[in-house]
Amino acid sequence: MASRNPPLVTHVDPDAPLGRKAPDIGNRSTTGTSCVDDTDLEDVKASKDRDMPSHLPRLPNIQNQSLLSGSAYCIASCSMILVNKFVLSGYGFNAGIFLMIYQNIVSVTIVSALSLSRVIRTEPLTWKLIKVWLPVNIIFVGMLITSMFSLKYINVAMLTILKNVANVLTASGETYFFKKQHDGQVWISLMLMIISAIAGGITDLSFHAVGYTWQILNCFLTASYSLTLRHVMDSAKQATKSGNLNEISMVLLNNVLSLPLGIILVLGFNEVEYLLETPLLRMPMFWLVITASGVLGLAISFTSMWFLRQTSATTYSLVGSLNKIPLSIAGILLFKVRTSMENSISILLGLLAGVFFARGKLRNNSQS
Repeated sequence: MASRNPPLVTHVDPDAPLGRKAPDIGNRSTTGTSCVDDTDLEDVKASKDRDMPSHLPRLPNIQNQSLLSGSAYCIASCSMILVNKFVLSGYGFNAGIFLMIYQNIVSVTIVSALSLSRVIRTEPLTWKLIKVWLPVNIIFVGMLITSMFSLKYINVAMLTILKNVANVLTASGETYFFKKQHDGQVWISLMLMIISAIAGGITDLSFHAVGYTWQILNCFLTASYSLTLRHVMDSAKQATKSGNLNEISMVLLNNVLSLPLGIILVLGFNEVEYLLETPLLRMPMFWLVITASGVLGLAISFTSMWFLRQTSATTYSLVGSLNKIPLSIAGILLFKVRTSMENSISILLGLLAGVFFARGKLRNNSQS
């Protein structure tokens, strides 16, 4: 599911969630804050040098901070997806939109508390800024919700591979709308992603048509979010008092604006009746788990920024891609997913294609 935090860059991974970041920006890793892994990091260096020191607290001088920050990012990203899968499939929770709302409330509460205590800096949420950001937020909410719905029916390993389709759509959109050129390695990687997704779906022993439909829609929304965000961010910066919009402010903006839309969708999908009847909401342990999922969604954003401060864009992107390998293995083992040799090979092909895609994009950006 997508992290929920807006990306540091122009390309978003639904696991990691933007708003909860999908850098796994995106996508929340799969609830959408977010969320960001196979990221297009063409603007990361500028963003990293310009914004991060101004809104992140100074950290103590710890040896091997790169290893520590990278480990924290990987743990938060993987944990977010696995916890969401556990809530939706393990508990059998059938109110994915409510889960999104609750996770956003947790994120808003934490970010607001940190902002009021002056630990971090956020831009004031003015009506001018809200009006500029609202269109992209609607796409963002759709990305989170479809990620929730698909995660309920699809195992984590296949979900990770199917998310690669968003990379294909985004790269194609960049070429068509922005005339951006990609080299042969990128297109070969994208072709391998398509082949692995198709082969994986054909050999998936737990294939579920509803889940695949939601995931295909999620890929289109994720690509739309990535392609739209670059324009909205420029306008949004002009709508702020400082003339800048750091990632934490985008996290707060995305989560706050998603609440009223989420409430409308809860009523529209008739989740209220289910929420009144389900015994899960009377279980303290269930509330602890979904609260933890909200904290993890926000943690993806903080740890990804910390990791970027300590390392290079190349390392960050490759770690994000490689992170999907243990995530897929953990998803298969923890949820006892039935698989076959053919399906496992398809999943491995998709994971390796993601790594080559990240390397190809970074080489493109360094050459340009």
